[in-house]
Amino acid sequence: MAKAIADPVRRQILEMLRSARLSAGEIAERFEISRPAVSRHLRVLRESGLVRDQLVGRRRLYVLDVARFTELLEWLAPFVPPAGWARRLDALETEVYRTRRDRRAAGSGEERSA
Repeated sequence: MAKAIADPVRRQILEMLRSARLSAGEIAERFEISRPAVSRHLRVLRESGLVRDQLVGRRRLYVLDVARFTELLEWLAPFVPPAGWARRLDALETEVYRTRRDRRAAGSGEERSA
């Protein structure tokens, strides 16, 4: 999969397919490279499982296969620090545990002095 997304043309194709199903011809029209080159890029994306083709009438349309992206995101998640709300919620959780610990420590100190 990494090989498939390493190429900038393939990344552009993935971005195009994010909003619409497109034929190979529609994709090729947006590039300065030859149609056979676009077909090779589509084959790499298809073989990696990032896109799949669907027959609609006599047209072959390419669509993203979001399941593969979910796998990729799950694999990448441990490498990316939490952002935004996730970081704030982590900080809140830490504070809750700290408060509970402090209360327990204060409670056990009161019991000893009584």
